[in-house]
Amino acid sequence: MRECSPLSRRALLGLTAAALPLSTATDATAATDGTAATAVVGGGLLSRPGVQVRGASGLPKKLTARAWLVADCASGEVLASFDAHRRLAPASTLKMLFADTVLKKFDRTRRYKVTDADLADVPAGSSLVGIKPGITYTVEQLWQGVFLRSGNDAVHVLSHMNGGIARTVAEMQAKAEDLQALDTHVVSPDGFDHKGQLSSAYDLTLFARHGLKDADFRGYCGTRTADFPAGGKKTFQIQNTDRLLTGAWGLKTYEGLIGVKNGYTSHAGNTFTAAATRGGRTLLVTVMHPESGGNAVYEETAALLDWGFTHGRSARPVGTLVTPLSEGGASASPASGRQVVRAAAGAPGAVTAGGSTGPVALAAGAGALALMGAGAWALRRRRTRTTAPAGEGSAGGGPAGEESVGERPEPTAGERH
Repeated sequence: MRECSPLSRRALLGLTAAALPLSTATDATAATDGTAATAVVGGGLLSRPGVQVRGASGLPKKLTARAWLVADCASGEVLASFDAHRRLAPASTLKMLFADTVLKKFDRTRRYKVTDADLADVPAGSSLVGIKPGITYTVEQLWQGVFLRSGNDAVHVLSHMNGGIARTVAEMQAKAEDLQALDTHVVSPDGFDHKGQLSSAYDLTLFARHGLKDADFRGYCGTRTADFPAGGKKTFQIQNTDRLLTGAWGLKTYEGLIGVKNGYTSHAGNTFTAAATRGGRTLLVTVMHPESGGNAVYEETAALLDWGFTHGRSARPVGTLVTPLSEGGASASPASGRQVVRAAAGAPGAVTAGGSTGPVALAAGAGALALMGAGAWALRRRRTRTTAPAGEGSAGGGPAGEESVGERPEPTAGERH
């Protein structure tokens, strides 16, 4: 388990707050009892760096993710978290927001003949399900391509059906605002690496929770295999890239898993939001950017799910997954919420066993600002060493069907790209 120096975790955050306007600094050091809900979406505790958990023990020891969150799907209670609002590249987990936005617009039986223009703007190096111009697909098949193979080609076809990439991005951003996912900035509908495209463990969990209310969303994300058109009467089988769902790459299937979405790029590393049901209770877990590649994101997700189904039963909530505005949810303050995110975003993601230790004292004056600069320089050096994408340029870091910039995906038998 990694340790983090006081400067890189606590002092640097406090010094950063000192350089901010007073109102922002106040938000960043909000009440520790979780009552500052207007300052931070989901509650004040979620703005604090480090592990947040109350009334329960036994959290997994070997967690390397830069951010994670465990929540009860029904109640929305956040049972435990680590840097829940830290803004990070989401990779294909952003496709959950794409589905939240577009899924209900087209009947699943509608047929659509793909053109060259529909695929012209798919980024080079994208994960692909294998869509070809001139072939007619049902909407259901296109969504299978999105959820099972994380196909950016399927995302772009659906986006063009929806009026184009720009319109879809704008609608996704509006949907994020309605869900009160204020850490999220959408640049592309597919989650592919783009400058400024960010989300958080909290927001990704909001996307999953909202999507799972829809039967089609739930069905697609839980589908293990499907037959996909290859032209004429030919088909080929596609398999879900969620390894806890399929048991691929040496992992066992997770008991009770019902979805939701994984992602990988060389820049973002691995991200994953999962949902599982046991004993009538459904938990959501999001894990972002563990240190190692391969199976780490799935192993850490499974460990947090295990904790939630056992020790998590005694946990007192440290926050809540808020209700969408369109469903009567109380509005948080967008300005103050984003300011807190910026204040906390620079804190590195090392997991500590004890969690955070109270509000950071604010420093002031030229000496404090100078120290902040030195700390930021040291932090940049540390992040360069610790956040380099695992597996980049080598086989095994990202499975076939996920974005693989700088990496050659390894296709599963029976798949064609």
